[in-house]
Amino acid sequence: MEILNNYLSFILFLAFSLLMGFALKILLYKSLNKIFLQAQWLKGEIFLKTLGNLPVLWCFLLAFYLGFQFLKISERFLPLTNKILLIIFVISLTWAISKIITVFIDTFLFEKTELPFKVSLINIIVKIFVFILGFIIILNLLNINITPFLTTLGIAGLAVGLALQDTLSNFFAGLYILMTKQIKPGDYIALDSGIEGFVEDITWRNTTIRQISNNIVIVPNSKLSSSIVTNYFLPEKELLIVVQVGISYNSDLERVEKVTIEVAKEVMREVPGGVPDFEPFIRYHTFGEFSIIFNVILRAQSYPDRLPIIHEFIKRLHQRYKVEGIEIPFPIRTVYLHEKKWS
Repeated sequence: MEILNNYLSFILFLAFSLLMGFALKILLYKSLNKIFLQAQWLKGEIFLKTLGNLPVLWCFLLAFYLGFQFLKISERFLPLTNKILLIIFVISLTWAISKIITVFIDTFLFEKTELPFKVSLINIIVKIFVFILGFIIILNLLNINITPFLTTLGIAGLAVGLALQDTLSNFFAGLYILMTKQIKPGDYIALDSGIEGFVEDITWRNTTIRQISNNIVIVPNSKLSSSIVTNYFLPEKELLIVVQVGISYNSDLERVEKVTIEVAKEVMREVPGGVPDFEPFIRYHTFGEFSIIFNVILRAQSYPDRLPIIHEFIKRLHQRYKVEGIEIPFPIRTVYLHEKKWS
């Protein structure tokens, strides 16, 4: 009967401890949340969500530990039960620490890159590292010699590092690309290899680029980081467009300039992708073999917009030159024939 009463008291003590754990969790979270708000620590809410119900579990484990001390359990089994409780505590603490670290890393990378971080490899590495530390602590609690384990772990780590050398190189290259903010999804870039297009995604291994033809090019991050890259969206999306035109030597240059600028302004206002408030201008620069050559400077809202703007400008300028009688000359060669005089 006494044993039954002891176990009944133990169960009631556990139930009471469970209720106290939930009450302590609510009180603790309210207090910590108030402190985080006063300190203006934005990661405080993430920290509390990560902990979840772990304080309740830890109170429950403590109740088990204290309850076992009052129960008349054989001294042979008491150390074993205490170790089991301690191992459960270490596992739960390891899980919490790994989750908190990964959340903080993701938050830090989001602040640096302004993008939701999709590189899951770093989370895997952190979790493996933290759980290995937890496993070593558990082995130590069980009085198991950890020296052979550490030796094996070091050799295995070296082998894995060598095997994943290319993967890790791409991973850290991708991390560097995101951290520098020089290339990000949505940008239009051109590589020195001739590949160009919109950056679709930057993952832990490669970067996907969608070309104008709607094909996807997959570039390893290590290759991208070592390439010469032109980012047409930095420092801003708008850019100048230079169109080269040649007119006859017989043309009135002042009139040509006036007509050309009128057409350019019309294109800037009416063609999608143009910059309406931009003032186009021209610059004569070369006496060519059969024409005077000049550049027309227009402006586009983004690099892909240049194609329809150039297309429409050439069409309209050609039509206007016809109306105005301005000649766009063909290549001309003048041949002089000398009559040979016979004596």
